[in-house]
Amino acid sequence: MTINAGCLCGKVRIAIEGEPLRTRTCWCRDCQYWAAGNGTTNALYRLEQVSFTGEVNWYESLADSRNVMRRGFCPNCGTALLTGPARDPAFLGVRAGAFDDPNLVRPTEVIWSESAPDWAVLDPALPRHPRQPEPIG
Repeated sequence: MTINAGCLCGKVRIAIEGEPLRTRTCWCRDCQYWAAGNGTTNALYRLEQVSFTGEVNWYESLADSRNVMRRGFCPNCGTALLTGPARDPAFLGVRAGAFDDPNLVRPTEVIWSESAPDWAVLDPALPRHPRQPEPIG
């Protein structure tokens, strides 16, 4: 099964093969900047599951987890598309808002819940990690 995603202007297209390993809603401060105050929801895939066409610009920063992360976005319309570790990446996160059908993925956990603002609505049915959980194996 191929899942399709892309940016608002259509210049970047993403094709994903298979199901995500996890889908996390992240409330770290970096993600709140990327999501205009909300957390970001990211479906995590192995690198070989994801391909894209079009130009993607990358921004690297040191995250609260002390990991250097990189975030990919469309240089034309600014849509946040991808996220993952900058060093030796084995996984790539696709932003839920980039999916052609955002109902295809649902969060399976919440991370960095201690950084969420007081007004944030967190699903009580999902496991919560106050900070960064253990790496995906």
